[in-house]
Amino acid sequence: MPRSGLAGPRCAPDRAAAMTTSDPPPKRRSVACPTCKGPSLYAPENPYRPFCSRRCRDIDLGAWASESYRVEAESPPDDEAGRAGDGGAAPPPH
Repeated sequence: MPRSGLAGPRCAPDRAAAMTTSDPPPKRRSVACPTCKGPSLYAPENPYRPFCSRRCRDIDLGAWASESYRVEAESPPDDEAGRAGDGGAAPPPH
């Protein structure tokens, strides 16, 4: 009785082996760095992508950490107005 699940000559060829040398290299794309607007390589070789450098990446991270970037939203209602439904009563004691 043949054993199932064993690799044999009928297995699909390895994908890496199936690639030929005629395949075009991946495209190298240049984008504007979000921080300094200079050219930045958007490819796996650039560990800071989409930024051009560690410095620009760290500047952006610092802006997020200091809450310089904010999403516009309506301000929450005042405490009294937010209690519509409970008659404005104080919370029960513990």
